[in-house]
Amino acid sequence: MSNDSTQSSSSKQKPKKATKQKAVVASGKRKQAVARATVTKGPGHWVYNGLEFQAISDPLIKQIASEPLYFLKDPVAVDVRISVNGGGVYGQAQAARTALAKAIVEFTGDESLKKRMLLFDRSLLIDDPRRVEPKKFKGPKARARFTKSYR
Repeated sequence: MSNDSTQSSSSKQKPKKATKQKAVVASGKRKQAVARATVTKGPGHWVYNGLEFQAISDPLIKQIASEPLYFLKDPVAVDVRISVNGGGVYGQAQAARTALAKAIVEFTGDESLKKRMLLFDRSLLIDDPRRVEPKKFKGPKARARFTKSYR
């Protein structure tokens, strides 16, 4: 009987858990666009809205979205996955830029990196709170009013 109990207790041992990689998720907003960026340690794999980063045809979008990587000493050491919803093309790129910058600062935990980004451009780390003003009922746009003509 004692052999059975020792065998069952040894077989009940929990398997060792695999250590998970550190993954940081951050979000950024610009106009109607909301972006979510995930940064993990890896070989430098970039995905933007389900596309490989090299597959994006507009060079300005590439430049805007990847701007926070210029602050890293080794930008190839991180994998980046960005998903953006809402807004227009450039609003999405700027939202992705903010989300990526926030994720990189949190991933590295480097306070000097955060200061350098804030000195370069405050909108890298701080969301733009401006939104489109809604149209009112007495005019063609938000503030303009219909004109009167008496003659």
